[in-house]
Amino acid sequence: MLGPLLSLLAVGVYGILHSALATPAAKRLARLALGSSADRYYRLAYNLIAAVTFVPVLAVVGLVPGIIIYRMPTPWWILAVAGQLGALVLLAAGLLETDVWHFLGLRQLSASRPGMHSPLIVTGLYRWVRHPLYAAGLVVLWLSPIVTASSLALNSALTIYILIAYHFEERRLSAEFGPAYEDYRRRVPALIPLPGRGPGSPRNV
Repeated sequence: MLGPLLSLLAVGVYGILHSALATPAAKRLARLALGSSADRYYRLAYNLIAAVTFVPVLAVVGLVPGIIIYRMPTPWWILAVAGQLGALVLLAAGLLETDVWHFLGLRQLSASRPGMHSPLIVTGLYRWVRHPLYAAGLVVLWLSPIVTASSLALNSALTIYILIAYHFEERRLSAEFGPAYEDYRRRVPALIPLPGRGPGSPRNV
């Protein structure tokens, strides 16, 4: 039971830190400490902190895996890995559609107005679901061909975190884009393409 408990604890600590740093209050504190330059460096620093602090989360699964719950036989593990690779391709495509340099925080380093948010993207994958990055991430998690007690706890905790995070993301986007996002949200599902809903309007707002 140690591995699953440590996995849950690691994701909990990571989620709290990651969410706290994404709040407007944290960004205001950064501006108070660093002045206007905070807008230029905050996103990059946020991503670096997120990447570094996620290493211990993954390390728990590797160091304390626990019992093997299931291992997919051939050919199912091949299909599962193919599905994961396909989801990673979609995740990369979704990043490119959102302006990957802005997402990583690199464009802000040389931008004349680094505090400006990126436009609302409703083209490409975003015509079918509002959060393709989260959707692709969930596919990668749950198509794992080998699942241990620790990785099951990790996948479950990350799924809960993603489902919570996207609600906060919805609130932020609604505040930024107002009626345009509300209209988009009415027409396009959040994570799973549904019959009768989507694609969204083929334009950027």
